[in-house]
This record gives sequence, structure tokens and C-alpha cells, in this order.
Amino acid sequence: MKTCLIVIDVQESFRHRPYFTEHDMPAYLDAQNTLIDGCVARGVQVVRIFHSDGPEVQANAFSQLSGHVRPLQGLAAFEAAATFTKSRHSALVGTGLSVWLTQHGIQRLIVSGIRTEQCCETTTRHASDLGFAVDFVTDATLTWDMQQPDGRTLAAADIKVRTATVLQDRFATLCTVAQALERAAP
Repeated sequence: MKTCLIVIDVQESFRHRPYFTEHDMPAYLDAQNTLIDGCVARGVQVVRIFHSDGPEVQANAFSQLSGHVRPLQGLAAFEAAATFTKSRHSALVGTGLSVWLTQHGIQRLIVSGIRTEQCCETTTRHASDLGFAVDFVTDATLTWDMQQPDGRTLAAADIKVRTATVLQDRFATLCTVAQALERAAP
């Protein structure tokens, strides 16, 4: 099954958010870079997704004017088969990505990137609903702690477990980096 790696929102914008920490960054970048390098070595196309939305002012880290809508420092350099910029949570809304995937005969997506429970999960659900097989590589996703409605902290690790739980066998196959690479076909 022809496969494509989607690298979602791995961009400097996040370093300028109040919740940003480096806590899980080394492990995430190791997994993400291993996944990218493995796909490139196997001839699997790698697609880069950036997130950019308003307002278009320099103070907004997700605005093109900020200069932060660029690859995250520490991400492996790679030549993207295509690059899309989105303004919604799903990389498949308003970007042309679904057309590109269809034109290139892609049937399976490997989903990775930032944030686990937002753009990665939403893209996974959307892709599944469109008929793509999806391999979700939890270790190659990153998120941060969040504040719950009652004020308690929900740990990033718990968010990742929750995301994996709701995606597993419904919207995606959960994979380690090694498993995703083993299943990948150019």
C-alpha cells in the first residue's frame, strides 16, 4: 500500500506559546527524526504541513509575519515532496492535501507532529473518514500539559494516552516508529 509520511506543524511558532517547555522535546525529536530519515531512506514521500492563522501581525507566532512559521530547530532537514499551509486543525481542510494524496496514489498515511490531541488527532480522524489507512505514531507526536476546566493539570503523557485510546482500531493503527517504517511502502 503506497504510503506517505505527514509531518504536521513541527514549527518554531510553538516556542512562543506560554505552555511551551523543552521537557519532552529531545525524545520527540529523536522519534520524529528517525521516522523522517527512515521514510526518506525507503523512498516514502514526506509531506510538510505548517499552521498559519490570523491575525496577520508580527506578534502572532502563527502569523507568516512573525517569522516563526518555519521548521522547528532540531528537526531533521528533508526535502518535502510537498508543503501545505493550513489554518484549521485538520491538514485536509482547505489545503489541497487530499487532492495531492489522491493524485500520487497514496493509500496509507503515517501521521506525526505537533500537537498530539489537536492537529495530529484531527487529521487522523479526517483521513480515516476519507478512506485512508492511517498509522498514528504516538512517539513521533508532541504535546504539552493542559489545564482542565476544573483548574487541575492534565499531563501531556495522559493526553497522549487518551489520544491513542480513542484512535486505536477506530481511526488508526497505533505504531511505534519501527512498526510504521516496517509497514511503509513507497
